[in-house]
Amino acid sequence: MNNAALLYALVQNALDGIITIDEIGTIETINPAGCILFDYLEEEVVGQNISMLMPSPDRDRHDAYLSSYKTSRKPGIIGIGRQLTGLRKGGYEFPMKLGVSEVQYSGRTIYAGFIHDQSQQKVDEERFKDYASHLEELVEERTKSLNDTIFALEKAKEKVSISLEKEKELNKLKNRFLSMASHEFRTPLSTVQLSASLIEKYAEAFQSEPINKHVGKIKNSVMSLTAILNDFLYVEKLETGKMKASFTCFDLVKFGEGIAEEMQLLAKPSQKIVCKHVGIQTMIYLDANLLKNCAINLITNAIKYSGDSCCIDFTTEISDTSYILSVHDDGIGIPLEEQKHLFQAFFRAHNTGSIPGTGLGLNIVSRYVSLMNGTADFKSNKQEGTLFTLTFSIS
Repeated sequence: MNNAALLYALVQNALDGIITIDEIGTIETINPAGCILFDYLEEEVVGQNISMLMPSPDRDRHDAYLSSYKTSRKPGIIGIGRQLTGLRKGGYEFPMKLGVSEVQYSGRTIYAGFIHDQSQQKVDEERFKDYASHLEELVEERTKSLNDTIFALEKAKEKVSISLEKEKELNKLKNRFLSMASHEFRTPLSTVQLSASLIEKYAEAFQSEPINKHVGKIKNSVMSLTAILNDFLYVEKLETGKMKASFTCFDLVKFGEGIAEEMQLLAKPSQKIVCKHVGIQTMIYLDANLLKNCAINLITNAIKYSGDSCCIDFTTEISDTSYILSVHDDGIGIPLEEQKHLFQAFFRAHNTGSIPGTGLGLNIVSRYVSLMNGTADFKSNKQEGTLFTLTFSIS
């Protein structure tokens, strides 16, 4: 294939429109892509002025532009390329990119125009602009929403901070009151307890059953009030961080037997507290005072919420990995729907009725157990009663 044939094949198969004109703007050739682009047949444009493919005002200025270029040789389009508007046969305008080259051929000057349709590109650009504009609106909207949210959060934060400060102040006042009440009430209660004991002693000579009965009621009431005040004092110490665990080594078997003997005196006449130990080892390393308070609380609850004739199992155990203390009773049990609240302060199940209590005991137990790095668990139902288990890992 010679060069002329190759050039012709390239022009005829080019994707962009290619048009050649003479020095006065007359169209000499147009390739198939150019015909499709302008929607003309080749014979409709060859021999016509190139301005027929231009809308106003470019159509009116084209001849003057060629004349000026031939005189000044200053390029406006020729040799540079520009974004222009083309005119199709039906009068439809479209964006295009035009590059023009000046060619010397057989002693003549010929201008070759290379035309690329930018219609789709312009559509894409407009779509991109619309999309960018939409994104800007979204960003602006989201930014405003975010700023509103931040502002609302700041306001909420201020309110929460104020509420927290008020709550802290109320907690301080509550703890001060609990501390004051616990200490101030002890003195008159001690006086009442002492007076009751003296009355009991002086009444021995009279051997009066009614006097002894009422003195006993006074003593029991004083003991109950003292226990309540102790609970308040324990809570106050826990809230203020004054309560700390003090670990010592002691004999768990003797510890359990001592508590069982002590609590048997407080049990109902036909109730029996059975103490047993599981395991060969007897020595443990915990806070004896805190553990004793936990055991007394659990056994006291078992006594209060069990029948007059029952057996309360108090078990201690030392395994290879844990120290375990458990209390089991056949009492009224804890309603299933209320069990999740059991360790909360001042909570009392609805089935406790008129049985006295503050709802602080189990809360204190769980917090004491936590101070000793242990866990407090329970199982309760009407058929099997209630089992509390305190477990402490052996580190």
